Amino acid sequence: MSLQAITYLFVGLSFALYIGIAIYCRAGSTKEFYAAGGSVHPVLNGMATGADWMSAASFISMAGLIANFGYGGALFLMGWTGGYVLLAMLLAPYLRKFGKFTVPQFFGTRYYSKAASTVGVFCLLAASLTYIIGQMTGVGVAFSRFLGVSNSTGIYLGMGIVFCYAVFGGMKGITYTQVAQYCVLILAYTVPAIFISLQLTGNPIPQLGLGSDMAGTSVSLLAKLNQIATDLGFAEYTTSTRLSTLNMFVYTVSLMIGTAGLPHVIMRFFTVPTVKDARSSAGWALVFIAILYTTAPAVAAMAKMNLHNTTFNYKIMGNEAAGVAMDPNLDLFAADAGTVYETRPDWMKRWEVTGLLKFEDKNGDGRIQYYNDKNKSPEFQAKAAAAGWKGNELKVNGDIMVLANPEIALLPNWVIALVAAGGLAAALSTAAGLLLAISSAISHDLLKNKFMPDLSEKNELMAGKISMACAIMVAGYLGLNPPGFAAGTVAIAFGLAASSIFPALMMGIFSKTMNKQGAISGMLAGIGVTMFYVFAHKGIFFIKSTTFVDSIGGANFFFGIEPNAFGAIGALVNFAVAFAVKNMTEPVPAEIAQMVIDVRIPKGSKAVDGAH
Repeated sequence: MSLQAITYLFVGLSFALYIGIAIYCRAGSTKEFYAAGGSVHPVLNGMATGADWMSAASFISMAGLIANFGYGGALFLMGWTGGYVLLAMLLAPYLRKFGKFTVPQFFGTRYYSKAASTVGVFCLLAASLTYIIGQMTGVGVAFSRFLGVSNSTGIYLGMGIVFCYAVFGGMKGITYTQVAQYCVLILAYTVPAIFISLQLTGNPIPQLGLGSDMAGTSVSLLAKLNQIATDLGFAEYTTSTRLSTLNMFVYTVSLMIGTAGLPHVIMRFFTVPTVKDARSSAGWALVFIAILYTTAPAVAAMAKMNLHNTTFNYKIMGNEAAGVAMDPNLDLFAADAGTVYETRPDWMKRWEVTGLLKFEDKNGDGRIQYYNDKNKSPEFQAKAAAAGWKGNELKVNGDIMVLANPEIALLPNWVIALVAAGGLAAALSTAAGLLLAISSAISHDLLKNKFMPDLSEKNELMAGKISMACAIMVAGYLGLNPPGFAAGTVAIAFGLAASSIFPALMMGIFSKTMNKQGAISGMLAGIGVTMFYVFAHKGIFFIKSTTFVDSIGGANFFFGIEPNAFGAIGALVNFAVAFAVKNMTEPVPAEIAQMVIDVRIPKGSKAVDGAH
């Protein structure tokens, strides 16, 4: 069976499974639509949380980022996993005990103000809609390559699939669909990693293979990768970083607290019966997440190695079969070292069609030169000039590294098809969770609790489905016009959550003196400065022609901090403004202060409540 046919089969079966589960578990009430009836087993909820949290950025982009950043890519591992620990330890149990199943509901009750709830809705929509762009970008990448359609068509197909199982299933259907999606995505991530680790190092465990010697040699994988990288003008893989120490720090903090403030993940902890179950499901989710996150560094290094292997002449390397062993005496600057473009591997031909891999023959020799042409070292420049090189000729989008890796390594077609299904599962599972958070914010927190308090449960359920359908349309449009690659776009979303939602949640739980004026002012100030900084660099509402950074000081004008990392600064602004305003306004009512104290007592639990 051809690769295309197997891919259609795997992807088609997975989609049929998702839709079938959603239909079987469809929500019949608002409690089932928003919180799955509060009856999900902790282990299953942990698995669903893992799928909800491990998005296209984790599955598709993260290893590509690590491959391109080298050592510096560790900030994504530290930020996202560390943030989940923050969420599990500091927020989830208390929010579950509080009993409100959306973040705006918590704000409205804790800060005794519908205005606080409305501001919470705005912050949630800003973060969630930005986050969903990354998912739709990932859907487009996976569909365009594996189903042989354009990026735009892929996004339209993804919108249709999400509509089918998210709109009808609600949280109940999404939860059990995400359990299935987790199984698909984790198999799709680990199976190829095991194959490639065996190929390159002879060790079937990728985490151990990363530190092992390459097959048939006494040279470790990382040492060889360092040698190749430096020979080609790149920084050493195991020590390189593209960011300053300050950017590394604030980027990591932004990802951590942004993770802890993600509304669609917080909602997952209201689907279990008790606070104890919420803690248990948080622990299980961390286990399920760790399987992928401990594999990612190995996948990144091995993908980088395989990419370097296939950009040099197969005959010289003596690896026609699998691209495994490089000749230790290979002269990378030899006249015949580059792969002849006309005889390039099939995987390159397939990915060139998507536009995510591009070749430009700058010196007209018909061979591929892939190196760091920005390296200004006189010695390196002399080598490149002597070899007749006139610039890097291969552009590889980081979002394809994981998806292309099995093809580069010449793995069986069924493994390549499995990766396609896994990439789509990762993107669609998170997209569904985000859409539910958006839907509940609009239908419940805005319509029901603010504008239409007499709305019946049936009409509220219908309003939730309509708002989700509208959100899918908006998400699709934004996915067609993304501000950057999947993980970069997701980092912006984390920054928005970090600067607005996380501080308000922390102050709501751990500060009995924080009042409504302080919380509202802090949220608006935090998200305001973050959006200003991001829009200055990325364009207003991500319309690239509207950037204005050059007129206000140039790129990264605030101490050199990148816009993707600015959420941590926005969070500091949020805290500072909140406490300043709190000290200038009336104190918190006594009953609210007592409520905060009661929430932190580790006993008892309120039932999940949909009303203020």
